[in-house]
Amino acid sequence: MNVIEIKKLTKNYGKNRGIQDVNISVKEGEIFGFIGPNGAGKSTTIKTILNFIYPTSGHGTILGMDIVKESEKIKEYIGYVPSEVRYYDDIKVKDIIKYSQSFYPKVNKEDVENICNDLELDMNKKMGELSLGNKKKVSIAQALIHNPKLLILDEPTNGLDPLMQKKLFNILIKEKEKGNTVFLSSHNLVEVQNLCDRVAVIKEGKIVDIIEIEKAANKLTLKVTLISSDINEESILNLGGKILTKEENSYTFVYSKDVDSLIKEISNYKIDELLIEKENLEDAFLNYYENYMEEK
Repeated sequence: MNVIEIKKLTKNYGKNRGIQDVNISVKEGEIFGFIGPNGAGKSTTIKTILNFIYPTSGHGTILGMDIVKESEKIKEYIGYVPSEVRYYDDIKVKDIIKYSQSFYPKVNKEDVENICNDLELDMNKKMGELSLGNKKKVSIAQALIHNPKLLILDEPTNGLDPLMQKKLFNILIKEKEKGNTVFLSSHNLVEVQNLCDRVAVIKEGKIVDIIEIEKAANKLTLKVTLISSDINEESILNLGGKILTKEENSYTFVYSKDVDSLIKEISNYKIDELLIEKENLEDAFLNYYENYMEEK
């Protein structure tokens, strides 16, 4: 079953870019990543499928329900964390959580208490006293308190310190283990690599690829850094490498063959320093963006 199914979803803003013919299918029980640079259309897509803004054309469903006609019903089953969180300054954290619980008749109070403890919420603080990261934590708690079937998170780690980011990742993994679905919008490629099953790549308002993380990881090439006065840029290209960075006698490049082939290729050169490592998905995504822009 596809928890999210959107087809040819378009939102035009006149001269300003929106999204165009977006097609995405998200399976039940997966963590689905949605990545792209700032301004690519991630938040616009999310706001459109949540019916906060109306689509110009196209259609979609969440949990089998129409995103426009059945929007009110859909919101009973989802949790949402916006990229920017805003609250009235004078309201206390405990009152926000209590107010959020009032929308859902079957909230487990023990679960809510555990969520607030995990996120280290200071329940007696006023929202105006909180940092951006602590406000984001309140928003995350609100999204989780009713055990939603679908979590939609728009840049959820913005403002969170590394330890709290790790706690959030653990929470999302637990949601997946429970059979719930997570839609994670981010420009942080490391968190996408560590968490997601599949990823949609959006660029300039259009989906340019859908990537399965496990398959992509198996196709990763070698990332090589070497320092040598014997080797120049032409030598690297003749090896079949694609240069990422260069500085005097130091080169970093990606190499698609195996380590044995590389060693044989460079054995005739005097090498001062050599580092060979597996390319990570962050490198691969960055190369992907660069290649896409070159094709444009």
